Amino acid sequence: PEHDTNAYFLGEIGEHKIVMACLPAGRMGVGAAAVVADNMRRTFKSIRFGFLVGIGGGVPYQGRDIRLGDVVVSVPNGSYGGVVQYDFGKMEAGGTVKHRGQLNSPPEKLLSYVALLQNLLGRLKNPKNYVHDFLEELEGYSAEYGYPAIDDKLYQWTCLHQSDVGPCDDCDVNQLVPRQPRKNVDPVVHLGIIASGNMVIGSGMERDRINKEYRNSIFCFEMEAAGLMNNFPCLVIRGISDYADSHKNDHWRNRAIAAASAYTKALIRLIPPAEVCALPEVAQVMAAVCSDFSLEQEHKARSDILDWLTPVDYGPQQSDYIRKRQTGTGQWLLDSEKFQTWLKTNKQTLFCPGIPGAGKTILTSIVIDYLGTKFQKGSNTGIAYLYCNFRRQHEQKPEDLLGSLLKQFIQEQSSIPESVKVLYDRHKDKRTRPSLDEISRALHSITAVFSRVFIIVDALDECQATDGYRIRFLSDLFSLQAKSGANIFTTSRFIPEITEKFKGSIALEIVASDEDVRRYLGGHMSRLPGFVGRNEELKEEIKTEIVKAVDGMFLLAQLHLDSLVGKRSPKAVRAALKGLPTGFKAYDHAYEEAMKRIEGQVANAEELAKQVLSWITCAKRLLNIAELRHALAVEIGEPDLDEENLPEVEDMVSVCAGLVTVDEESHIIRLVHYTTQEYFERTQKKWFPNAETYITTTCVNYLSFSTFESGFCRTDKDFEERLQSNQLYNYAARNWGYHGRQTLTLSSRVINFLESEAKVEASSQAMMVDKRYSSHSNYSQEVPRHMTGLHLAAYFGLEEEANTLLAGGHRPDLTDSYGRTPLSYAAGNGHEAVVKLLLATDKVDPDSKGTRGIRSYDGLTLLSLAAQNGHEAIVKLLLATDKVDPDSKAVGKYNKGQTPLSLAAQRGHEAIVK
Repeated sequence: PEHDTNAYFLGEIGEHKIVMACLPAGRMGVGAAAVVADNMRRTFKSIRFGFLVGIGGGVPYQGRDIRLGDVVVSVPNGSYGGVVQYDFGKMEAGGTVKHRGQLNSPPEKLLSYVALLQNLLGRLKNPKNYVHDFLEELEGYSAEYGYPAIDDKLYQWTCLHQSDVGPCDDCDVNQLVPRQPRKNVDPVVHLGIIASGNMVIGSGMERDRINKEYRNSIFCFEMEAAGLMNNFPCLVIRGISDYADSHKNDHWRNRAIAAASAYTKALIRLIPPAEVCALPEVAQVMAAVCSDFSLEQEHKARSDILDWLTPVDYGPQQSDYIRKRQTGTGQWLLDSEKFQTWLKTNKQTLFCPGIPGAGKTILTSIVIDYLGTKFQKGSNTGIAYLYCNFRRQHEQKPEDLLGSLLKQFIQEQSSIPESVKVLYDRHKDKRTRPSLDEISRALHSITAVFSRVFIIVDALDECQATDGYRIRFLSDLFSLQAKSGANIFTTSRFIPEITEKFKGSIALEIVASDEDVRRYLGGHMSRLPGFVGRNEELKEEIKTEIVKAVDGMFLLAQLHLDSLVGKRSPKAVRAALKGLPTGFKAYDHAYEEAMKRIEGQVANAEELAKQVLSWITCAKRLLNIAELRHALAVEIGEPDLDEENLPEVEDMVSVCAGLVTVDEESHIIRLVHYTTQEYFERTQKKWFPNAETYITTTCVNYLSFSTFESGFCRTDKDFEERLQSNQLYNYAARNWGYHGRQTLTLSSRVINFLESEAKVEASSQAMMVDKRYSSHSNYSQEVPRHMTGLHLAAYFGLEEEANTLLAGGHRPDLTDSYGRTPLSYAAGNGHEAVVKLLLATDKVDPDSKGTRGIRSYDGLTLLSLAAQNGHEAIVKLLLATDKVDPDSKAVGKYNKGQTPLSLAAQRGHEAIVK
């Protein structure tokens, strides 16, 4: 055909019809092979699969006896699909390649017969019936296919070939790898991974480096297979003609071709024609592959966009909360007239305030579950919800909350709206975030496609009020409601500022009903000693007395029930019931009693409980189970984590006397309620006065483990593996300094850590990486390199440590790879004392600029950074030096032309503008 530039040889092997083609003379590589295969597929439409037969460079490795003239067949190994493209990816610092993608495996039917042939070759006393006979046939056609007279020599990877061409006569024989001679010259067949690419591998060092990147699983290198595996079902068969090193020559080329051809012929003869005919034609296979690939790409693009909007997912919380519901509880709310009115009418707001511990969050989960059941997918109803949490305020700014609503509404759609794709494309290359206005516009656009819209917000009182965040969020929420007709359901404590915002809305106070409390208690009696379960009268007394004491506070029922767990007799239970406190002071009394129970335990249990409570109370964010287990297992002074020291989750919870709970879906371990946090914040000096010192020391000890001596991870894969293996690594790197700021004196251990270049680099990578871009290739490398211990001290505002490092000779003018000095981090983060300290050295440039990086500091002076972030005191300090230009303009990749004044005005920092 005109479109086909191939030359073909047609024939038969056994009962199979065969079509053969070669690459054009002078052509090689992945692209050339792909063109030949594509032409063949279009011309011969009945082809079921193919064989790519030729030569390759063997990869010797310990325990793998590959010799010249052997055969390698592409077979998956669990991690890779038979063929890998080693030169497809992104070049990183240091010349390494971040490998991308995965090539398809050979057809399963072919792999079955490969296994059968391998079995036969290994079991038969006379395997010549197969490969050997066909190899002898070829030798009969031409002596050049026979066993070469030249020796098979394998040199150490460090030994380079000593002449431009020709044999290894001048190569150092002392560098030969000693190997036992084989009993015969028949080729050995190896099943494994074949590496394919456009480069000729002619260096032992390069060969071994690439093999190591693929976990030492590569058997040979070649230059065509990667062009076929994703668009032509085939098996790759390579005869080994060299060792992919500098000693490469053509002496074994023909023997290797003959061995690969003989194996291919033996394999083809083994396959029954009927089984080949039963397979789909290549065109059908490729149509399905293209469809699957398209769906996979679409799914990945969708996930990337959704994670970019916000990585936060409230689904696991919803699952945890609804699981804790006692059957039948909350029905009073769903049946109430006010709820039904809200449900049936568009553009309605149901505001449900309640006292602390009334059960607002569980009732919210009941409402979400009810709406999800009533308006299932296909009803064109959009449902989105938020669980505000005082411990997650760093990820619950207005843009985060609205972004989460947008994400959930998109998830209700079959595809990403075009407006959101455009928004994503506008920001992704710059690694920037969408503005609040952009998210609001996208929300208005997507909610317009739903016939009904429901938005549920729990614990609005825990939404950050500083900087006007809560007011702005509510303003945007009501604006969305006005245009989309959305129904809003929200809960809160009685906060005047919040209550005022819901004037005119339907209001329904949340109070734990006596009936619900009794249901809850009845469902949890099994937690009490066995004698309670056998005494119906006592069980009834417990319900009655606790219901009377709680006065609408669900949490109090739980705490009072927990207080009975350790009682030894009915008399002790009844005595405790008579003394149950009531009212808001009852919480403090209940927590006080719980702490007394903790202190009444054996020493080890008390210590564990106070460590758990210290971490959960003082942590800068919620911790998951794995993070806390690692934290508790740290032995101060030890260079590694001993996994035998990891505490069991059940023990961590049980020793805390009911003050701690685990969310099973999200794996978060937390205090039972907001009031528990408030109690411990008031009484921390009483129960665990040294918590901040303990946490700082633990984090620094963790970051000083020997595993971090390798420093900065050079690939995303290595970085992810480090995060996975060291569960506290991320938290410790990002927060140790914040805990340190709340400690009066830090130990010499902190200075030792800050003076370790490798460990500081390892810590700074986790501290600076943006996990929102973890789906992007190379994301872990898009962070500043060469941060010093002084950079870290300045970043966290640790004056004493910065002073010690300066006294020890650390240079304050050193920049990281983004052009930022320690002074830049101190100024940008608002650490006045450290800024004064660094300026006093007179060795820093207060008007320096970052040279690259993310939008928030790219090309900005220190004055611009301080002005942008609202640090008035820092602005005054810098201006007082008379060494800064107040009119300087940004000159970065993302920031161009902004001045300190324009940045302050843009962020609404009125005092700085004045």
